[in-house]
Amino acid sequence: MSAGSLPQQLPSGGLPGPGTPAPVSAPPSTPAPPSAPAPAPAPPYAPPRSVTDLGACFFYHSMDLPGFGEVTGEWDLRPGVADYLGRVDFAGKRVLELGTADGFLTFEIEKAGGEVVSYDLDSARSLDLVPFARRRGSPVGSSGVDFAELIPRMNDAYWLAHAALESSARIVYGDVYSVPDAIGPVDVAVFGTILLHTRDPFAALARSLPMVRETVVVTEDHGRFLLPEVLGRLRQRLPRALRRPGMRFIPDWRTSTEPEGWWRLSPELLQAFLGVLGFEASVVIRHAQLYRGAPRQMFTVVAHRTVAGEPGERTGREHG
Repeated sequence: MSAGSLPQQLPSGGLPGPGTPAPVSAPPSTPAPPSAPAPAPAPPYAPPRSVTDLGACFFYHSMDLPGFGEVTGEWDLRPGVADYLGRVDFAGKRVLELGTADGFLTFEIEKAGGEVVSYDLDSARSLDLVPFARRRGSPVGSSGVDFAELIPRMNDAYWLAHAALESSARIVYGDVYSVPDAIGPVDVAVFGTILLHTRDPFAALARSLPMVRETVVVTEDHGRFLLPEVLGRLRQRLPRALRRPGMRFIPDWRTSTEPEGWWRLSPELLQAFLGVLGFEASVVIRHAQLYRGAPRQMFTVVAHRTVAGEPGERTGREHG
């Protein structure tokens, strides 16, 4: 065979020798069948429950329920609910109400024309309790309440009131660090005295606020830690290092009391938190609410978005 008749590229191993079978071509591959579409994510909303036994319920708030009359709770926000909710106009707004408990604020927002998604713990999730070494694992609060038993009863109170008031609100169960994106965008988020119960209040805000288009309402207990408004204005005359926003750690390791309370947060600190998260225009409303029949000093921060957020954006560290 002349050099000119050699193939342009020899097979691997050189020329086939005498008696070597010719290479066999592989059969054409069969296309893989199309894969089944991924299942759609489960909707985050809990299915409605039928609850008719008032005795099975625990009401945290006093409210008036058709067919049941007045139910009494530790808090009676009815006279001052407008201040508690920051005097926000909820008409036509989609609202996420976090820490709904028995649903009182949800139903008030509905009365004001809002479409509400409630959010709270259920029996499958535990409170963010202070892990006192001397009472580790105990679900009992400072007033002797067993939270493992209380949370299901509060869930029942929500559903009983929901039916009695013919509410259209939907509820999602989870902890405040795991609010699901599937809820979708909302116009307003309401945090009603829940941040003092969280180990990481900034992370709690950062988890939900990216889905908020317009306004966030944060109400907290004033507490003895915070200065009266007049003294607060005088504090502005102090050196800057002495008037920075503050917070106080509530737990006392000596007594191991109040495992459900972490922080007393100042209005200025919450304004700083919210500003970092893109809600830079804020006002503070001070008011009193009835707790066990006596006035309790409260404040509400109403903050408006000034920095556009990206859909689905999450900020702050995630809790595992």
